[in-house]
Amino acid sequence: MALEQFVGAITLEWDGREIDCVSLQARESTGRKLVKTMNKTGNAAGFVKGVTQYDITVVVVIPADGKEPKWVDLEGAKLTQEPIAGGQRISYLDCFSTDVSESYEVEGEARRTIQVHAIRKVEE
Repeated sequence: MALEQFVGAITLEWDGREIDCVSLQARESTGRKLVKTMNKTGNAAGFVKGVTQYDITVVVVIPADGKEPKWVDLEGAKLTQEPIAGGQRISYLDCFSTDVSESYEVEGEARRTIQVHAIRKVEE
């Protein structure tokens, strides 16, 4: 059996600027709903298609020099995940932020968590 290589760290590019991130979690919801009907079998009839939704949570390190984007004003941005060793790039288009929070720990760096929603997803 041959030794396989897997995707390692991922760089995060936001509107042409590389951002140091601790973690990125993306969730794609299909929006499908179960259709329940009153029938003699007692089973659902099927499903109805819905609107796809992309929810992304990004955790970034707060730089000491204070040079970071104003996250709460973020609109129309492009968020790209690119594996360092090469591979499939994934871009989220027309992103906007909805929540921004900060966290501090005794050991470690100060972090900011940004909740982002995207309109489209493209695999490049």
